[in-house]
Amino acid sequence: MSEQSDSQVVAQPGIHERTNDWNNVSAVIEWLNGIIWSSWLVYLCLGAGVYFTIRSRAVQIRKIKSIFTQMFRGKSSEDGVSSFQALSMSLAGRVGVGNIAGVATAIGFGGPGAVVWMWISALLGASTSYVESTLGQTYKEKDPKTGEYRGGPAFYLEKAYQFTRFGKFFKVYGFIFAAVTVLAMSFLLPGVQSRAIGGAVTNAWNLPTWVTALALVVIMAFIVIGGVKRIAHFASLAVPFMAIIYILAAIAVTFINADQIVPVIELIFKSAFGIDTSSEAAFGGIIGLAVQWGVQRGIYSNEAGQGTGPHAAAAAEVSHPTKQGLVQAGSVYIDTLFVCSATAFMILSTGMYRVLSPEGEIIGSGRGQLAEALETTPGEGWPQSGLDSMIPGIGGSFIAVSIFLFALTTIVAYYYMAETNLVYLLGKLKNPMYLTIGTRALQVLILIAVAIGVMNDNPSDAWALGDIGVGAMAWLNIVGILILQQPAFKLLRDFERQQKLGLDPEFDPQALGIKNATFWEERWAKMKAGEHVPQG
Repeated sequence: MSEQSDSQVVAQPGIHERTNDWNNVSAVIEWLNGIIWSSWLVYLCLGAGVYFTIRSRAVQIRKIKSIFTQMFRGKSSEDGVSSFQALSMSLAGRVGVGNIAGVATAIGFGGPGAVVWMWISALLGASTSYVESTLGQTYKEKDPKTGEYRGGPAFYLEKAYQFTRFGKFFKVYGFIFAAVTVLAMSFLLPGVQSRAIGGAVTNAWNLPTWVTALALVVIMAFIVIGGVKRIAHFASLAVPFMAIIYILAAIAVTFINADQIVPVIELIFKSAFGIDTSSEAAFGGIIGLAVQWGVQRGIYSNEAGQGTGPHAAAAAEVSHPTKQGLVQAGSVYIDTLFVCSATAFMILSTGMYRVLSPEGEIIGSGRGQLAEALETTPGEGWPQSGLDSMIPGIGGSFIAVSIFLFALTTIVAYYYMAETNLVYLLGKLKNPMYLTIGTRALQVLILIAVAIGVMNDNPSDAWALGDIGVGAMAWLNIVGILILQQPAFKLLRDFERQQKLGLDPEFDPQALGIKNATFWEERWAKMKAGEHVPQG
């Protein structure tokens, strides 16, 4: 008895030290997250969206027909994927845990009004997505080793001003973005997705987390080793299926609670703008948090301005960069206005939510006794409880499967973007062994991050790390495209001019004075020489 007591006394300080060490790490993560996601980033995201909307004459609204018709036009080639496959790859990255658990955290910390600010960030962000994705297409390159198209912010940051006096600065800028993206996509962000998978599977079926981790790692390994074409094929099959089924389930829940549709809409808008400070709409008292959490989770979900969309856009086979820029603008609508809204109505119409103050105190909750049994921390458990309240015994399993598919495709998209930026960093080195070793190391790193994420029982740290990755990329990319924006609007005017003439738009970089778009210069030269070039 005394030996046991002695061992406990000896062991106790070590336990406290490890706990304190982890608490210190968590404190540093939260501190860094607070700096990156200050009010300035919220202003930057919204301000850029407003500016690009005005500059483009609301392209995301005016060209809504072209946005949705172009999604299903064009075919893949030996080198590039179709517009629809590129859209699916983009949606694979956009439609993830942010659409389920992310919406719950936005409501939990920003109140129901955060949903309006997610919508606003999507509407404005669609114009930002057009600009960044069009630039991604414009300055894409053909990988000499694989023949696949690659592009993204690192590529256009370097190439747009390469032959000017600012060329060296933007080359360094592009290098920094690529390094940050590799870190974010391989380490900071996958843990959010895989942790949600682990939590949802445990909630639904009580499976050990190590089983979930092993299964996820095996599936991921098979997909990522197959390259871009396998990723595109997987995404084009999985993303539309899972999104449609999920939205249909949310619509079914909404119709079952049809009497709550009008009250929920009223609650959302009153909470967003602080119109009424009585009863449930007392959440309007935290309007600042509604804006912050709505924009933050909106960007985490739809990724407009983050710099992820241009990677998928660059992989598409099209005849004019604006075509894919419009398609990527539409992906923001699909992500936020459809999928995120489905989750929000599922949570709010069933009353399965609570709203927490910055100090963690409950300042409001949904209707009914069931909401009292909710776990305090917002996450995937809230929509699971909401759906389960309507369809007992099925809701938890359905959300678990949805999260598994959403998160899996998102992690796969993360790998593709990390690999693209690794190719940018190492692909031009004389010794190809560096890229081969780097690619294998990247694959191992993301698989380790996925496994650790599943086993992680602290969702706050997982979300904070993810927010750091998203925020750092958004800062670098939005500032970059505000500087480099001109080609995107030249291309928009050229696209509209050719459309008015009844032509299928083709891009001639020389005619528009867009320099260093080397892929398109070569393509135009082939066309003039009478050679066949793929159309899209």
